[in-house]
Amino acid sequence: MVSQLLIAWGLMALCVVIHATGITVALRLARGHAIRRPRATRWIGLFVGLAGWIVLLHLLEISSWAVVYVWDEAMPDLPSALYFSAVTYTTTGYGDLVLSQEWRLVGAIEALTGILMCGWSTGFFFAVVSRLYAATENS
Repeated sequence: MVSQLLIAWGLMALCVVIHATGITVALRLARGHAIRRPRATRWIGLFVGLAGWIVLLHLLEISSWAVVYVWDEAMPDLPSALYFSAVTYTTTGYGDLVLSQEWRLVGAIEALTGILMCGWSTGFFFAVVSRLYAATENS
């Protein structure tokens, strides 16, 4: 059980690294976009792009968990592992696929990590929208 918890901690740390890197890139792109395109009607493309980028970050994180589940034989194959990981990460929790008893706590940690990463994404998206709205008020 201790080894599984260490694996879960490592995966959580990897998710934070992926997210921090991705959010940093997105922030730089958003700043450049706001400078070049000050009109609010043109920000729709920025919002769509940011949403797509954030979803890509989450998919990378979900895939990281899935690869480990397959590598350590906690799931039978990659499609099952990806499905299980996505359902767990997003806290949908259908329950049609489950981990063995020794891996159950890892699944719970993945769910907690997913909540944290989704909250971070929401906060970032809200901050971008708030700053763009404030920019329109000041111009």
